[in-house]
Amino acid sequence: MDDKKRDAILLRERQLKERAQDYLKAKKSIPTGMNNMKVILKRKEKIKRIFNATEKQWNDWKWQLKHTIKDIDILSKIIHISEQEKEQIKEVGSKYAWAISPYYATLMHETDPSCPISRICIPRIEELNDNTGTLDPMKEEFTNPAGLITRRYPDRVIINVTSECAAYCRFCQRRRNIGKSYGMAPREKIIESIEYIKNNIEIRDVLITGGDALMLSINELEWILEKVRAIPHVEIIRIGTRVPVVLPMRITKSLCAMLKKYHPLYINTHFNHPMEVNEFSKAAIEKLVNSGILVGNQMVLLKGVNNDKHVVRCLNHELLKIRVRPYYIFHPKSVKGTAHFKCSIDEGIEIMEHLRGYTSGLAIPYYIINAPGGLGKIPILPKYLVSQENDTYVFRTWEGELISINDS
Repeated sequence: MDDKKRDAILLRERQLKERAQDYLKAKKSIPTGMNNMKVILKRKEKIKRIFNATEKQWNDWKWQLKHTIKDIDILSKIIHISEQEKEQIKEVGSKYAWAISPYYATLMHETDPSCPISRICIPRIEELNDNTGTLDPMKEEFTNPAGLITRRYPDRVIINVTSECAAYCRFCQRRRNIGKSYGMAPREKIIESIEYIKNNIEIRDVLITGGDALMLSINELEWILEKVRAIPHVEIIRIGTRVPVVLPMRITKSLCAMLKKYHPLYINTHFNHPMEVNEFSKAAIEKLVNSGILVGNQMVLLKGVNNDKHVVRCLNHELLKIRVRPYYIFHPKSVKGTAHFKCSIDEGIEIMEHLRGYTSGLAIPYYIINAPGGLGKIPILPKYLVSQENDTYVFRTWEGELISINDS
């Protein structure tokens, strides 16, 4: 190799190494579940003592649900809450339901109110001071042609089979329904939904969600899956769930053995911060993936949680290590009571700018804005096509260099 070529290679190597340094430096201060397992396990033992629980009980998802934290006095034994904060939580809770699984509480910092996990699940007074949004920004009542169906696209529909969740996220788009009923939706409504799918042969993709579809019993969920899978024109079934994140012990061998009977079946889950990726959520994901179920992640961009280019990159890397494919970054919807989570579109674009080229394509989700009124998803990208004249296109590379390509 001649000196000129070697100098060019070394120069390029130095440039690329330099571009990696800001993330490597920032990563040191980003808490991840994997790096904090000792702390999580210590918190687990503390919460077990509060509930006088055995290890067997802790690992039973039904025990976790029975002991879901909805009481301010129990919560105050787990993390520090001032008297003012207690009153505010009670006030917010009188309007918007809140619930935290004992497991998910192990991910919260005991004394830091700005903890991303705490922001996700603990009510804040800002929820009552928000008059900017609506309770149904997607206008789901106008996209409900039958039963529990939501239809926004030609070839796919949603069935909302429950309003129950293992934990109530403060930014939930269906907070108007969450906490008002438990268990499976009325069977007659589900049957009506399935009949609608049968009668519309263009529907090839069915998303079963809620609430959280994995809150149903195995028998209830299989009853639905069996009926949907029997429809000849339904090609794929998807399940929307946050269970692997907030209640990983729900992912049992028996559940996976049932699910794998209904392939092709996909699961989209909902990790929002690297602290949520730990040995427990990893074990849950492994059971699903080893059953042949592909798992994708739908992150919501949330102020104070993940509106940071380094946090998102770290999250996506942690997800890939447990075999979850980053699928979407959702721009936050204008849901009443959630304005304190609002981020700018520019923040989302900046995050995308610092993924493309800086990490592998597997770690780059789509950045999506949901059009108000249920008009569908709009993908947002940084501007890479700068100009076009006849067959000549000018593009901007991920490093900002302009190049011209003739397409004649």
